[in-house]
Amino acid sequence: MAVSVIGMLALGAALILTMSNIMQGQAQRNGVASAQTVSRYASAAVPPDAFTLGVVDPTQHAAVTASIEGFAGRLVGLRLWTRDGDILYDSQNAATGFPDGDRLDAAVAQGTSDARLITDVEGAQAGGTERQVLDVYVPVRDSGEIVGAAEVMLDYTPTAEALRAAIRTVALVVAGGLLALWLALFRTVLTSSQRLHASALDNARLALLDSLTGLPNRRMLADRMRRTILEAKLAGTRVGLVLLDVDRFKDINDSLGHDRGDELLELVADRLRGALRDNDIVARLGGDEFAVLLPDVRSIENAERLGHRVRSVFATPFLLGDLPLHVETSIGVACLPDHADDASDLMRKADVAMYTAKTHRLGVAVYSPDEDDSSPARLVLLGDLHRALAVGGELELHYQPKVDLRSRRTVGFEALMRWRHPTRGLLPPDLFIPLAEQSGLIHELTRFALTTAVAQLATWRDAGRNVPVAVNLSAHDVASPTVVELIERLLDEYDVPAALLEVEITETALVADRSRVVPVLERLSAIGVRVAIDDFGTGNTSISQLLDLPVDLLKIDRMFVIDLAADKRDGSRLVVKAMVDLAHSFGLHVVAEGVEDTATADLLRELDVDHAQGFLFAAALPPDDLPPLEGPPERWTGRVRRAQPNATIGGEVGV
Repeated sequence: MAVSVIGMLALGAALILTMSNIMQGQAQRNGVASAQTVSRYASAAVPPDAFTLGVVDPTQHAAVTASIEGFAGRLVGLRLWTRDGDILYDSQNAATGFPDGDRLDAAVAQGTSDARLITDVEGAQAGGTERQVLDVYVPVRDSGEIVGAAEVMLDYTPTAEALRAAIRTVALVVAGGLLALWLALFRTVLTSSQRLHASALDNARLALLDSLTGLPNRRMLADRMRRTILEAKLAGTRVGLVLLDVDRFKDINDSLGHDRGDELLELVADRLRGALRDNDIVARLGGDEFAVLLPDVRSIENAERLGHRVRSVFATPFLLGDLPLHVETSIGVACLPDHADDASDLMRKADVAMYTAKTHRLGVAVYSPDEDDSSPARLVLLGDLHRALAVGGELELHYQPKVDLRSRRTVGFEALMRWRHPTRGLLPPDLFIPLAEQSGLIHELTRFALTTAVAQLATWRDAGRNVPVAVNLSAHDVASPTVVELIERLLDEYDVPAALLEVEITETALVADRSRVVPVLERLSAIGVRVAIDDFGTGNTSISQLLDLPVDLLKIDRMFVIDLAADKRDGSRLVVKAMVDLAHSFGLHVVAEGVEDTATADLLRELDVDHAQGFLFAAALPPDDLPPLEGPPERWTGRVRRAQPNATIGGEVGV
């Protein structure tokens, strides 16, 4: 406030000083103009040669006096000077005198008027009063030539008093205006400051709360976790953390709209508040993810029971408008100090447990190191995978034959990736593919697999062997149209027919993001690439749902095949037979995975399964170690039935 007052005072002083200088300058310019007028009247009464001769006669003197009588009210005195400084006329009748030489020379030489304020004493003989006089030297011209100067003395006292009065008025106006301005600004600043302070308090509160549900947000939860864990360590107690998210929440948003999705999240928050203990802290971390902090939990089992209690709030349908909606959730539980040492680690371990619950469809899962893909060993392996992709030469594709169960001929291959690790030897895909999917490297692995497979197809085709190869696409790849562009470019680059390339996607990937996957499959089918659904029977898709999809093959999951021959109740046989019959009615071919013995192969053939693959025929092998395309594998000596019209893919495929 003091700074603003000082600033206003400085501004006022500057304004007053500026206005004073402007008015004084204008007053002097007006005085000079008056002096020039007096000079013109006086010099007109003097013959031009008088300034040259340096003398005026009495008649001329009287004429000058008469010419300036009209200025008597303000004129103090007039003197006419020659260029040499001789006096021609003095209204005060002084016969002699001396001019101000510098000012006279300046007026004569430069041709400009020179004005100065001087102090004069009026009536000095009687102890008169002082007055201000404006003394002006005005050049006198004759035919454009300066012949002398007129010294005009004007009474400046009224002007000075008027200036002082004007300056006082200006000062009062400026001071009043600035005071009013300062008061207005002060009020504005005060009001704004109060609003900003209130807004800052609101923002500070909102920064710790979720705007949709009103629950504590991630930032507030982190602060509560830090303090709760510190207290627990001092008291030797246990802290639990429950993480959960809404299963298939994206589908709810896409189908019902984001407004309904937000409404569902609000209902979830309300139920969570009412289901837990008073000292438990429920927070929304963002999206459809929530957390429950358990400040004092006696055991891991108790924390798990609370996790099940949380899950129970989802048992009753949520009413969105008039629509009852059944929602499921995946819940992860972790405790400190059992699973973690600090807040960050506790959050990560609970997240791992939640991912485990979602992946294995457990509903509630407690953290287990066996499910932790971020362990130091896995991080080292991830670094090695980055290096392997960068330097090349370590990743390779092995090919497992697909055999026609009737003709016993090899009708295609499935490309399976292997990693020839420099220190750990040949690694199967289940050791590094999940890691690649979690880290985002899966796209690079897919690019490598497609490039290598298409290049191998080109090599075989040059050797006269036209045999299709299937490449697995992850859920991350098949949901992106860029994989279609990659396949088109590779087929064109290596001059490989699209019919020789197959892509396999899991049923789970199709179910998880159908709206994005189906357009990709349609584009692949449009260019001639065949599509197979892998692990069929493990998801929620029925064969009838595949009727309108661009799918050519179904691969029956090994879980239906492995115990087929040993099933005494014929349950597995009935399931497989139903799958095969429906698939054939839709024009789809059926491939059985995991065939490891002759009895299973014979039974699959009797059930009209078209093709099979498994260790009975051959493991996945490098290209140079593959068995010949013609003739049955040596280990399979089962009977051969007559091939039916839909028994092969694209007719006979041979060497």
